[in-house]
Amino acid sequence: MSRNASPSQPRMDRRVRRTRDRLGDAIVQLVQEKPFDEITVQEVLQRAAVSRSTFYAHYLDKDDLLLSDADEFFALMSTHLARSGERSERLAPVREFFAHVAEAVPFVSALAAADKLDDMLKLARGHFARGIEQRLAALPRARHLGAARRAALAQALAGAMLSLLTWWLGRGTPEPPAELDGLFHELAWSGVTAP
Repeated sequence: MSRNASPSQPRMDRRVRRTRDRLGDAIVQLVQEKPFDEITVQEVLQRAAVSRSTFYAHYLDKDDLLLSDADEFFALMSTHLARSGERSERLAPVREFFAHVAEAVPFVSALAAADKLDDMLKLARGHFARGIEQRLAALPRARHLGAARRAALAQALAGAMLSLLTWWLGRGTPEPPAELDGLFHELAWSGVTAP
């Protein structure tokens, strides 16, 4: 996974960023090769070519590594539209996120088998709710919303987006991500513009 600091995150030293990326990539690869419970920190260290002291300078354990890596990914993905300067009325990068998930189905399946998927979805929901709330505040079509309604709609829409994702994954991802992006935004704007 490619991770770059967002404007709201301080820039990380290149060496630290490179180390965290190697560790994150290692855990993602290992999760796809064997059950999460069977993965050892030593295997992660060997795969990433990182020392034990360096690992523990950044993470408590392999669970912390997995969640931290996911947290960074969701933080970047949820703010993709704002960071890219997109001028559309899309509220969330559904197309981009679903396309990424479709490429990572083995990883997602491994997370589900390890009972880690619910933690990931909870983390994603928080990030996407904040991203959607920021988009609602920035888009002229939604500026009429008060802060409380904007926050409530953002939570509901993030939940709807992730529900759509799990439904889509359960069906084997037959619909293209762009089609689901359109469906999500049709639903989203009908809720935003309702009296």
